[in-house]
Amino acid sequence: MGSDTPDAAEDAPEGTDGDVPTRAELAARVDELEDALAEAADEDDGKKMSIIATKGTLDMAYPPLILASTAAAFGYEVTVFHTFWGLEILHEERSKNLKLSSVGNPNMPVPNAVAALPGMDRVTTKMMEKKIADNDTATIEELLETSLDMGVEFQACQMTIDLMGYDEDDFYDGVTTGVGAATALQDMAEADIQLLV
Repeated sequence: MGSDTPDAAEDAPEGTDGDVPTRAELAARVDELEDALAEAADEDDGKKMSIIATKGTLDMAYPPLILASTAAAFGYEVTVFHTFWGLEILHEERSKNLKLSSVGNPNMPVPNAVAALPGMDRVTTKMMEKKIADNDTATIEELLETSLDMGVEFQACQMTIDLMGYDEDDFYDGVTTGVGAATALQDMAEADIQLLV
């Protein structure tokens, strides 16, 4: 080696007693670290979204389903925990008859005094169903099935199942039943995005 090349012992970190790794050893160590980093990146690559669905009206069934299916399309691991009236969305029969409340909805084209009349919920529900059909918007059932096919996990709150007297066989195939609040909280804690709908 020429005189410009520093002595290996001079470049050794303090306390190494001159045991400096060779280039080959350093290259091997760099390769190991890059492999470990790539493996860790693969494990943590997917983002996670957790949604809590608490409402079971026709207009409030769409947001969790649209958000869940869209996030799944973008590669998110998605869990939707349905509790209280949100369980209606997962019920195979009841989800086909969700209603739209005309009272207390400021965007409803009906004044509250008229909206409170008997039968107005049925009228506003029919109006919304017509808009959905006219726009070729997916039905609740179609959105649920699409989301399930995309790997979205729909969870039914066990406490609500017991409280409301639901039969677990009445839910869509693929719905996870028997899920408690502790599981939902753990899922939310691990998620990148948490939403309450």
